[in-house]
Amino acid sequence: MTAKKTENAAGKKLKVTLVKSTIGSLDKHKKTVQALGLKKIRSSVVVNDNPAMRGMIHVVRHLVTVEEV
Repeated sequence: MTAKKTENAAGKKLKVTLVKSTIGSLDKHKKTVQALGLKKIRSSVVVNDNPAMRGMIHVVRHLVTVEEV
């Protein structure tokens, strides 16, 4: 458990990029994309790598790409 805390404490980040439109998606998916801070296709945000963000990304994994920064 200690190793995991030091990894997150080291400041792991994820770069999330919107690659598909949310038109026709479920309302839950649209709101998740908006909560991640993505607005237009090919827009990117850098977020902390934590379980909450991983869960949000998992919900919209068909609309986004993820890279480790």
